[in-house]
Parts: sequence; structure tokens; C-alpha cells
Amino acid sequence: MIQLILKTWQRHRRIWAYLIFGGLMTVVNFVLYGGLTGWLQCPYLISNVIAWFGSVLFAYVTNRRWVFTSHADSGRAQLREIASFFWYRALSLGVDELIMFVGVSLLAGNGLIVKLIDQVIIVLLNWVFSKYLIFKRPTNKATDR
Repeated sequence: MIQLILKTWQRHRRIWAYLIFGGLMTVVNFVLYGGLTGWLQCPYLISNVIAWFGSVLFAYVTNRRWVFTSHADSGRAQLREIASFFWYRALSLGVDELIMFVGVSLLAGNGLIVKLIDQVIIVLLNWVFSKYLIFKRPTNKATDR
């Protein structure tokens, strides 16, 4: 049984690592959002942006190092990578804010429940952005035939 688990982990390491760190990012986002709206009585859309920023910082470090093992070695490449990461996360923030607005303001849903549903969608969207647009591996055109 342990061999099967290890083999599955090795075969799908990147997906498992993304799910683990994506889950932790969601916890960071959820805790920040809940603390800001609950304890500090901050408006939910402002709380959502602050929670987004904190969780994106966490996500960049974990995605770069442990999920996608970035190959951006030069300062210029790293700057391009982080700018790309924040750009695509800003796009997903727009989706995030829209889901929160519709779920809370228009449908009168519970903010924390809407946030939970919202985060599942955002984690999936961010996987696509990260895997295919941000941390894509450099290809060697001569050997990729």
C-alpha cells in the first residue's frame, strides 16, 4: 500500500503539491478574510482584496519553490515571472470579486460559504494560469520535434 502511495505521489507530484499548497493558500485567504470581516468589521470586498494579497504572496513563494520548481535564474527572468504571477492572480481576483459580489450582495449568501465555494473555483483557475502561462518550462525547439 505504501509503495502505491509513493508511486502515485511521484507520478503526480506537481498536482499533489499544488493541491496541498493551494489548500494552505486557501486557509491563509480564509483566515485573513474571516478575521477582517468578523473581528475588524471591515467591508467584505475590501477584506477580500487584503486576503487575496496575503494569500498571493504565500502562493508565489510556495508555487515557485515547491510546486513548479521555477527555472527563472536571472534577476530579469525572476522579475518577469513574479510580474506574470501577480498579473494572472489579479485576473483571478477579478473573478473572485465577481463571485463574492454575486454570492453575497445579489444572492444574499453567507460570506464565508460563498468564499469557500469561490476558493475552489479560484484554485482551479490559478492552476491553469500557473502551469501553462507562468511557470511553463523552457523548451528546446531543436529537441521538441
